[in-house]
Amino acid sequence: MKILAIQNRMGIGDTVIFLPFIETISKKFNVPVSLLVKKSSKADQYLKQTDYIDNIIFLERNNKKDDRHNGILGSIRLAKELKKNKFDKIFIFNSSLRFNLIARLANIKEIYQYPLFKKTNQHIVEPAKNLIQKSIYSLPEFSKDEVKNYRIISNPGCYPTSILLPLIPLFKKNLIKLNSIIIDSKSGYSGAGRGVHKKYKDKNLYESLSAYGVGFHRHNSEIDQMLRKFTKKKFQFSFTPHLSPMFRGILSTIYLDLEKNISQSKVLHTLVNFYKNEKFVKILKSNSLLSTNEVINTNKCYISVCKSKYNNKIII
Repeated sequence: MKILAIQNRMGIGDTVIFLPFIETISKKFNVPVSLLVKKSSKADQYLKQTDYIDNIIFLERNNKKDDRHNGILGSIRLAKELKKNKFDKIFIFNSSLRFNLIARLANIKEIYQYPLFKKTNQHIVEPAKNLIQKSIYSLPEFSKDEVKNYRIISNPGCYPTSILLPLIPLFKKNLIKLNSIIIDSKSGYSGAGRGVHKKYKDKNLYESLSAYGVGFHRHNSEIDQMLRKFTKKKFQFSFTPHLSPMFRGILSTIYLDLEKNISQSKVLHTLVNFYKNEKFVKILKSNSLLSTNEVINTNKCYISVCKSKYNNKIII
């Protein structure tokens, strides 16, 4: 018996939500399941050692380079390709008429699918609620001992990593004032998505610096969520990201007000002690000047605590 499951949503999370169902199908019929997904799901990377998935087939209808299955002719082409696999059953995790017709053209006899044209109650919300209990947001420097107890590991964003690593130890020790944190971050354009070259084609991407997401960048909520775990006090921060004319790297500059009787050396000593056994975080000497070139193509984060012209302030 050969079984195919179709999950045509685009993201990694979209596929993860349906994995419990795919595993159940495999156990019920005692065979591994083939999976039809989009390349953007990255299923070939994180599911290649999953024993209940037999084969991963890509749905190529994302853009001009990946358009083999676009339109009517693409659907016919996909049906012919699936027909060669001689699937006996198909489970379609959507209500699309298109995939229902493709399954019929592929001569798959048993078709299981949500009611056609009905886009509600498709087993998304409840599995998500259940899976969130088995998930952890993990910056390994703060949660490596807990990771083994969770099924899903949420990878921190790039900007939040550069910001949370220096700030969390200072929050824990109450060394800084929490009402005036200013964060200025600059990133290479590799992290701006595949459409960045098209979006900035008239803006000289490779020789200019651009601010974006001012005030409302999506990483604000991630930074806020994590910092709240380490203080019960109210806090405020302003975060502004910039796209810089380099391919890869992040440089975050954080401006902080110190609590009373706290010095630059106290902050430095706290960070050194906190990260003394961490392989990838290095605390540099006071007032060291940093460059992304020092960590490029590594997994390392360098942190420097610098003095300000004001005694009650520091710059990280």
